[in-house]
Amino acid sequence: MLDAIIIFSFILAGAGIGFYGIDLLPESVLQQVTSLEGLGSVTAGFGALIGCGIGLVFQTSYRRLERQVREMPPDILLSRAVGLVIGLLIANLMLAPLFLLPIPSEFGFIKPLTAVLGSIVFAVSGMNLADTHGRTLLRLINPSSFESVLVAEGTLKPSSTKILDTSCIIDGRIENILETGFLEGQLLIPQFVLQELQQVADASNEQKRVRGRRGLDILNQIRDTHPNRVLINQADYDDVATVDAKLVRLAQELNATLLTNDYNLNKVASLQQVPVLNINDLAQAIRPSYLPGDDIEIKILKEGKEPTQGVGYLNDGTMVVVEEGKDYIGDELAVVVTGALQTSAGRMIFARPKTSVMSS
Repeated sequence: MLDAIIIFSFILAGAGIGFYGIDLLPESVLQQVTSLEGLGSVTAGFGALIGCGIGLVFQTSYRRLERQVREMPPDILLSRAVGLVIGLLIANLMLAPLFLLPIPSEFGFIKPLTAVLGSIVFAVSGMNLADTHGRTLLRLINPSSFESVLVAEGTLKPSSTKILDTSCIIDGRIENILETGFLEGQLLIPQFVLQELQQVADASNEQKRVRGRRGLDILNQIRDTHPNRVLINQADYDDVATVDAKLVRLAQELNATLLTNDYNLNKVASLQQVPVLNINDLAQAIRPSYLPGDDIEIKILKEGKEPTQGVGYLNDGTMVVVEEGKDYIGDELAVVVTGALQTSAGRMIFARPKTSVMSS
C-alpha cells in the first residue's frame, strides 16, 4: 500500500507540474499555440510519465534504506541518529550568522544553497564520526547499556547459572576453580541437595559422615568468599524420586548448566540435552601432555610388575613406569618419556632413565 501511495504521489505531482508549468513558457511560444488546454494535457501526460519513473526510483531506494535500517545493529542505529542530530545542530548554529549578512538580492540564492549544502555536509560528518566513535561514546555514557546492546545483537552471551550437585560439593575442587575465576555465572544450590548433604553428614557410617560434613564446610566457605554468587533455590519435586532426576528437571526449567563429577548423572543429563560441566573432564583436560623425548623429574617410589621397572607418580596422579628404574627406588631421577597409554583407570606414561638413553 505504501509503495502505491509513493508512486501515485509522484505521478500526481509530475502531472500537476506539467499542466501548470505551461504558464512559465515564453509569451511568444504561447501565442503560437491554438489550444492551451490541449498543451496542458500533453505536458501533464509527460509529467506523469516522468513522475512515475522518479517515483519507482524513490520507492526502490526507500525499500533498500528500510531494509538496511532493519538489519543495522541497535547501537550503530542509535549512534548514527545521535550523530545526525548533532551534525544538524552544529550546521544551524554555524550557518545562522550567514542569514544576517547583507547580500544583494541578485545573489539571494546563496543563502538557501549554503544552508542546504552545509546541513548535508555536517549531517554526513556527524554520522561518520558516530560510526567511528559511537560505541566508545555509549560505553562512557552507560557501560551496562552498551553490554546490553552487545547481548541483544549476539556479540556477547550472558553466562548461564550453574547448578551444583552433591558429588561436586563434597569433591571440594569447586572452591579452587572459583578462586581462579574461570567459572562464570551464578551458583545455584537446590534445597534438596542441601537435604541430601545433611543426611550424609548424619549417616551412621563414619566415612560418609566425614564426607557430608566436609561438603557443608565447603559450601559455607564458598558462600563467605562469594556471597553475591551463591543462591539457595527452594524448588522441589514431590513427584520425582531421586535427587539426580530432580537436578536434571531443575536445569531444564531454568535453562541452566549442571556442575557435577558424577559419571552417571553426566550421561543421563546429556541424553536429555542438559548442558553439563564435569570437573573430572576438566581435570583430565588440563593435565600436561608429555610426548616421547620429553624430560621429567620424578621420584621412584616402588617396583613395577617387571623385574627391572620402577614406578613413580606425577603431581596429578599419573603413573610413570620407568624401565631400569628399580635401582633408583627412593631417589629423584631424570627420565625421558618413551610412550604413553590411556586406560580405563587413567593415563600411564612409560620412560627410561636419562643417563641410559644418553649412553646408548
